[in-house]
Amino acid sequence: MTSEKNVGKLYIVATPIGNLKDFTYRAVEQLENVQLIAAEDTRHSRVLLQHYNITTPTISYFEHNRFTRIPRIIETLQSGSDVAVITDAGTPGVSDPAYKLVRAAIEEGITVEAIPGSSALLTALVSSGLPTDRFLFEGFIPSKKGRKKRLKAVQHENATLVFFENPKRIQRTLKDIYEVIGDRPAVLARELTKIHEEIIRGTVSELMTYFSQKPPRGECVLMIGKDDPNVYF
Repeated sequence: MTSEKNVGKLYIVATPIGNLKDFTYRAVEQLENVQLIAAEDTRHSRVLLQHYNITTPTISYFEHNRFTRIPRIIETLQSGSDVAVITDAGTPGVSDPAYKLVRAAIEEGITVEAIPGSSALLTALVSSGLPTDRFLFEGFIPSKKGRKKRLKAVQHENATLVFFENPKRIQRTLKDIYEVIGDRPAVLARELTKIHEEIIRGTVSELMTYFSQKPPRGECVLMIGKDDPNVYF
C-alpha cells in the first residue's frame, strides 16, 4: 500500500559506526529535509548532526519509550511531515526497536524508505577472514537465562555465526560458546572504524586466553567460523 500525498514518509537512515566521515551525501541531505528526526539517544546524535550542520528537530525513540513515541511519530507522519529514524551507530532496525516503528507505519499505509550506509555486522564480517557465503546473525545473546539454549539452537548451522556482545560479558560468552559449540575459528572485532579499531583472530580458546589478560573495550562483534577446515582453503 502506498501513502497518500498528504501523508509523510518514514526514512530509515544509517549513520556512521565510528568514523564520522562514513556518512553518505544522501543521508545528510535526507536528515536536512525531513521535519523530525527520531534518534536512539539525542545527546549522542547531536555530535553527528552538529558535525554536518543539521538543525532538524529531534526526539528520542528507543526500546523503553516506544509505546508513547510510536503513536506520536505516526501522528506526525499522518499530518504530512517526513520523519527520519537514526540509531546511535549503524543501520536502524538491527538489534534495536526501529522495526516496530516500521511495522506500525506500514500498517497505517505510510511509505517506508531506507537510506543505506554503515553496518557493524557487515564491516566486521568482511574483515574477519571467515567464510561469508553464508552467515547467521544472532544479535545479542541473552544476558541471563537462555544463553546456552540459544547457542545449542545454532551449533549445527553450516554458516559463520555472528553475535553482538557487550565487552563486560565477552569472557562469559566465549566460555559458553566453547562448551556448547566447541573450539572453532573465532574473530572478535571492536571499535570498528575508530582510532583503536582491533580485530583479533584465532580460536575460541585462544580468544578466551587473550581477553583474560586484556579485556576488550567498546561494543564487540564476535564471529564463529564453520567447523570444517576445508572451507578456509
